[in-house]
Amino acid sequence: MKQLFMHQKAFTLRGNFSVKDEAENDVYFVEGSFMQIPKRFIVTNDRKEEVAIITKKTWSFLPTFYVDAYGQETMTIKKDFTFFKARYTIDAAGIEVSGNWWDMEFEVIRNGEVIGAVSKEWFTWGQRYVLSIYDEEVEALLVSLVVAINYVKASQAAAGASAGS
Repeated sequence: MKQLFMHQKAFTLRGNFSVKDEAENDVYFVEGSFMQIPKRFIVTNDRKEEVAIITKKTWSFLPTFYVDAYGQETMTIKKDFTFFKARYTIDAAGIEVSGNWWDMEFEVIRNGEVIGAVSKEWFTWGQRYVLSIYDEEVEALLVSLVVAINYVKASQAAAGASAGS
């Protein structure tokens, strides 16, 4: 098992941050677009090679993201309409997610086998997630999944804060 640590600092406008390994070495870099439609995140590896592009669908009632990994569309992430708990649908070859999306505590399953898990570290400045990778082949997809879900959560929190003022 390999562990990666994603730490997105609070108060960033663009959404730029890195994903580190257990020795605090940068493994992936995530760069979010600023004031661009559609919203886009580009994930590169430590050699600055592009490994994934996450694009938010421009006109949709609920947030929808397309993930292109290694030049191929590999996953679509859609937020489902629910009243209480956040729920997402993932359209990918045999991939499903089980657990608590809202608190970022879930497992990623492919064809019945757990290939990764995500958990949120509490009491940190900003958002910090631990990604446990059981199948390194899907590392970039797991990073992309967390980036997309975290963006949806941050957008909803910002919308709720502005509506309450």
